[in-house]
Amino acid sequence: MSEQKNLIGLSREELAGEMAAIGEKPFRTKQLWHWMYNQGVTDFQAMSTLAKPLRDKLSELYVVRRPELSRVQTSVDGTRKWLLRFFDGNEAETVYIPEEDRGAVCVSSQVGCTLTCKFCHTGTQLLVRNLTAGEIVGQFMTARDSYEEWPSPSDGGRMISNIVLMGMGEPLFNYDNVAKALKIIMDGEGIAVSKRRITLSTSGVVPMIRRCGEELGVNLAVSLHAVTDEIRDRIMPINKKYPLAELMQALRDYPTNNARRITFEYIMLKGVNDSPADARRLIKLIDGIPAKFNLIPFNKWPGAEFECSDMRDIRHFSDLLFDAGYSAPIRQPRGTDILAACGQLKSDSERIRCSRLKARLEDGIVDDQHPLPVA
Repeated sequence: MSEQKNLIGLSREELAGEMAAIGEKPFRTKQLWHWMYNQGVTDFQAMSTLAKPLRDKLSELYVVRRPELSRVQTSVDGTRKWLLRFFDGNEAETVYIPEEDRGAVCVSSQVGCTLTCKFCHTGTQLLVRNLTAGEIVGQFMTARDSYEEWPSPSDGGRMISNIVLMGMGEPLFNYDNVAKALKIIMDGEGIAVSKRRITLSTSGVVPMIRRCGEELGVNLAVSLHAVTDEIRDRIMPINKKYPLAELMQALRDYPTNNARRITFEYIMLKGVNDSPADARRLIKLIDGIPAKFNLIPFNKWPGAEFECSDMRDIRHFSDLLFDAGYSAPIRQPRGTDILAACGQLKSDSERIRCSRLKARLEDGIVDDQHPLPVA
């Protein structure tokens, strides 16, 4: 018998197609959708509104599978990080970031990353591949499993209230799978997370920003981190393709209002982007964009070439932005003891695997089953 097909990650239309293919009526799609995404059930035999013969047929042909848990770590501050293994053995990380009465799940969109931002640990890992819609949705469902948040809360969330696409990878370089996953997550009869509670973070893939706004309408966060093309070119190579003037114009065109502002992520790097002059240039740069800021103390990781700005300089930078009328809190680093903080995510097992493979190739040993990832 051929391998069973995983139903997680199929759109409603695709799920309906599967039901039609096995001779089932259209209403079965709605029933399955409810069991999988509203109730979080993974065993067809537990889907009590389905007749026993149908449950047996589904069990034979399909699975409702999450990514495999490779490792779970919980920080002293309550942050939790999952290293998830997918069907082909590749891995990515997902993080839950708790607040006082709620929390956000930070989801990855790629295995590795192609951006090579100089301050980011994830950027030191080569891009292996895009994640599928099912693998993206599966990360959030894994977090729900961990905190027993099934069925889907009707009030927007208990422990888990928000989703941020700020994990490994650039979401807009995997737009089709990300969009499909978010539409599943936002569906009101399933996981039912409102678009107001979803934030997509991009490093500035200008052509896709407009499409994201038109098709998804989720909150947008931009990894900015510099106020001149000269500095941004150096620390974020994507700026050479989409410079600041083009990026700012795309953001001015993004659907926003005073209640839904664009968040600018700004990592504070000592002597690089943290001067009062930088703050004043930043205010001028984003003029006309409904905006707020997230000032992020740089999280040191092994081999990093940067240092975190002095806290006194970060506070002064924040004060200048506040004085100009912008919200500019200093983000409290979370999960640093388990390398779960901003810019620290990296699949260490993938790094070890790549280094071993390179050593094998240097020794003349060809491994057709595990080719080197393409940058």
